[in-house]
Amino acid sequence: MKKFRMMSLFFIFGQSVLPNYIMGQETGGSFKSPELEKVASGLKFPEGPAWNGKDILYASNCYGDWITRIQGDKVDAFVQAPSKPYQFEKTNGLTVYEDGSVFACEYGKGAIIRFSPDGSCTAVSEGFEGKRFKKPNDLAFAPNGDLYFTDPLAYDKNNLDGVIYRISSDFKTTTPVYSNLGFPNGIAFSQDGKFAYVCESAFQRIIRFPVKDDGTFGDFTVFIDLPGGDPDGIAFDTEGNLYAAHFGGGGVYVISPEGKIKGKIPTPGKKPSNVEFAGDDMKTLYITEDETNSIYKTRVEVPGLRLFHSPGAK
Repeated sequence: MKKFRMMSLFFIFGQSVLPNYIMGQETGGSFKSPELEKVASGLKFPEGPAWNGKDILYASNCYGDWITRIQGDKVDAFVQAPSKPYQFEKTNGLTVYEDGSVFACEYGKGAIIRFSPDGSCTAVSEGFEGKRFKKPNDLAFAPNGDLYFTDPLAYDKNNLDGVIYRISSDFKTTTPVYSNLGFPNGIAFSQDGKFAYVCESAFQRIIRFPVKDDGTFGDFTVFIDLPGGDPDGIAFDTEGNLYAAHFGGGGVYVISPEGKIKGKIPTPGKKPSNVEFAGDDMKTLYITEDETNSIYKTRVEVPGLRLFHSPGAK
């Protein structure tokens, strides 16, 4: 693949500023790259940014034992292990449900858990057929309220032990919908809910599954290959562009609905892990970055897609 024509970062008053334009890799057009502002630092492998639809952003600390809460200029711990009544260890992907509760991938114990707004914690699903999940990574609600999550273990093209599971909308039944994947990671649904996009990190690509009427997945097709790093967390805007954190690649790709790269938002570190749209107009993009152990935000021109069954979603 052709490389982006990159411009070096420079600094103003201690904050990193991005170059004005980055050339589109496949489309050939110019992509306006916005400035990044650091909103939190001193974290421990931040991941899973999740917006509550009002004024709070949550984020996991994968190498820590707490979930960060950002509210305006205030940064504190929303919860810290051990919680009650369920005692969690470590979380990864997060998503905020329509009632304001926070669903989390608990990869320390191998479970999907739920935090109420006051921080109390309960287990939603702790395994399948008597076995704990491996290391739940990321999760997303479908239009019908079912909750899907990725469950990888080995980062190995020759050991395809990754699974995608579905938890029913009443949170009572867990079933696998697709197996034999190479470290399934970030997951997001298209605006019409007919397709699920999953980052298959061991193959450095994003794959696309048709969602069947019964909620299972059909066979996938490769949406885009992203060598030079691992596609990690993903999110759509309202025009169908997919924003993909490229862990190890030092930026967030913006990918057209046709699977063509429109541009890349460079990050101060090489390990952006996830993205989340937020704000009243959904034009604020948050990025977790694990080399600098920080969270950044920026403004974009196209609003982000509100997640299904998130606060404020129609």
